Amino acid sequence: MEPIEKWIQAAADLLWGWPLMALLAGTGLWLTLLLRGVQFRRLLPALAMAFLPGREGRPRAAAPPGGGDISNFQALMTALSATVGTGNIAGVATAVAAGGPGSLFWLFCMGLVGMATKYAEAVLAVEYRVQGAGGATRGGPMYYLERGLGWKWAGRLFAFFTATAALLGIGNMVQSNSIAEACEASLGTPRWIVGVVVAVATLAVLAGGVKSIGKVAAVLVPGMILLYLGGAILVLVLRADAIPAALRAILDGAFSPTAATGAFAGAGVREAMRMGIARGLFSNEAGLGSAPIAAAAARTNHPVEQALVSMTQTFIDTCLICMLTGLALLVTGAWISGATGAPLTAAAFASVFPGGGYVVTFSLVLFAWSTILGWAYYGETALEYLAGTKVIPAYRVLFGLVAGAGTLLQAGAVWALGDACNALMALPNLAALLLLSPVVARLTREWEAKERERPTDLPPPRPAA
Repeated sequence: MEPIEKWIQAAADLLWGWPLMALLAGTGLWLTLLLRGVQFRRLLPALAMAFLPGREGRPRAAAPPGGGDISNFQALMTALSATVGTGNIAGVATAVAAGGPGSLFWLFCMGLVGMATKYAEAVLAVEYRVQGAGGATRGGPMYYLERGLGWKWAGRLFAFFTATAALLGIGNMVQSNSIAEACEASLGTPRWIVGVVVAVATLAVLAGGVKSIGKVAAVLVPGMILLYLGGAILVLVLRADAIPAALRAILDGAFSPTAATGAFAGAGVREAMRMGIARGLFSNEAGLGSAPIAAAAARTNHPVEQALVSMTQTFIDTCLICMLTGLALLVTGAWISGATGAPLTAAAFASVFPGGGYVVTFSLVLFAWSTILGWAYYGETALEYLAGTKVIPAYRVLFGLVAGAGTLLQAGAVWALGDACNALMALPNLAALLLLSPVVARLTREWEAKERERPTDLPPPRPAA
């Protein structure tokens, strides 16, 4: 097995080189320019649409003509459940430990341009979605590759890589393995017990399909994010005096080498840029094509409305959660300890307040399990595109069992397999985003024109006395 593992790792390293990272970042930059910085112009209204029902007097879409199975909020939470994962805790720590504080600057930049990419993905997902068997709404890159470009072969390739990554890669076994490691290290829980709990819990939720996943995500995801953000904010409040120096270190490290200090061996600008870009892209998944599968299931009146909600996912994941993690590492000084990954983040929290390490552990468990649920839906949708609905019940059972089995395995080769599949997902998706970007721009202009014409529903001004 060792030669196979080395081959898989080599393939993953080759696929996730500078060319793909440049393509991902370049696509985000192009969409930012084409859409006139929609992520900046519309961020606050988008957050209001996502979290405040009845924005500007308009109720959430209940059953619009365009269809959909879950609400805008549930679609956002489903996508966040798959995106907010171990990368927000372990991935950021790895970036800072290897690339220094400057890596956080490039990570933040990837969050900003990634918002435009996520917006475009969601526009296309809703525009080209279909009603599947039993009336379920299906969409995502495989559908806009087929219906938008006429590339059914590329749609099938994307679906195959998505189903593989979901079942055997980062969407399942890697996450359950992270749960088992965290529980074993912090609580002393045997891995097989963790495996049984993960399998049973996953099977129970998957039995209800996307509606069940959406309902669970709508409750689980806000709670777990608030728990983790509360811990990170407490760290920053208690170390507020160190924040200005941390911000200076981020800006300095982004454009000049970071000297060796403590157990940190030092890092050049190139390494800071590489680690920041890579971890930013891994964290928010902008351009991979996974999140638009959830966006397509949303009840929405127009593709742009769901796209605005969807782009807040990247803001929350990367610009908020990842950055707060990074700042916590810097203000506590834990980043120069020589540790890396989740133990580094846990050490940073624990050094500031009692129980900080348990907050990180519990958050990691919830983040990882929510990722399993979100990716289960992605894999199910991809498999239905390839083989129809008859395979779905068996797939759900297999997915839950594999999640349980993943707690007992070594995750090295599985991580590499998942990374390779993610890269192969990104290639056809990015081609579709670039070629169909005129469609995204047209739909955006149409929606914004209607918004300007829409009455504000404000009462007329009172006549002067």
